[in-house]
Amino acid sequence: MSSMAKQYGGKLNQLEKSLPEGLLVDSAWLSRHGYSRSLLNQYVSSDWLEQPTRGVYRRPRGTLGWQQAVISLQALLGGGPLTVGGRTALELQGYAHYLSQQLKEVHLYGVKRPPGWLFKLPLDTSFVFHNSRVLFATDLTDTTDTAIHADATIRADIRSTISGEGIVAQPWGQWDWPIMLSAPERAVLELLDELPAHESFHQVDMLFEGLANLSPRRLMVLLADCRSVKVKRLFFFFAARHQHAWFKRIDRAKVDLGSGKRVLVKGGRLDPATLITVPEDMNGIR
Repeated sequence: MSSMAKQYGGKLNQLEKSLPEGLLVDSAWLSRHGYSRSLLNQYVSSDWLEQPTRGVYRRPRGTLGWQQAVISLQALLGGGPLTVGGRTALELQGYAHYLSQQLKEVHLYGVKRPPGWLFKLPLDTSFVFHNSRVLFATDLTDTTDTAIHADATIRADIRSTISGEGIVAQPWGQWDWPIMLSAPERAVLELLDELPAHESFHQVDMLFEGLANLSPRRLMVLLADCRSVKVKRLFFFFAARHQHAWFKRIDRAKVDLGSGKRVLVKGGRLDPATLITVPEDMNGIR
């Protein structure tokens, strides 16, 4: 066997160990691991690798979904902490019947915008990025500590909470790869940030009806860290309407709600407790 053939086979074996089937890496990752452009071209020609979009590679396995793209960014490619949040996180944790029935958008939150190729992947689902520092003062927990290896199975017990900021891991796929997402307490604040431009008051009202098991401790941490007066006032408006048991343990006096009136709905009624305008038909406790 020629030395070139040995190098070809050896590098391919190394790739099988470091890159799980189905996940994505970019050309920069492959270059750091010693794969030249000519070698990558050979692997693509031999169907050992495929290119979903320019500069991005994966070992073929099934149909490419948004989950593989997100897991790859979270666990393989680094580039700053990134989580699935807002509407998407709530849908993944069982609240889809209160929101849309089909996952058409995946909302991502982080301190650094994902690479441009993410938005060019041939997927039925689109990605929407939000800068998490706009809503929260504290950076997201770095989720890249959860490394993925091709020869390791990550068990389902990673469902446990990762940080006090409300980031959880949800296993996905045959090998229980972890997708890092916002816990319901964080996700609902992220969703409220989309009101009224991209979400409806009535959908959010229906959602709050099912949020009976939130953690008041985690909510207090997140509310204290939240930069948005609008979001915090909306939270107290909806929480007061539904009167879940956890609401009694939220100390409103410790949350900065700013001052003055805020017009969120033109022609709406002013809620006297939060000083925000809301739809006329949203009166009193549910």
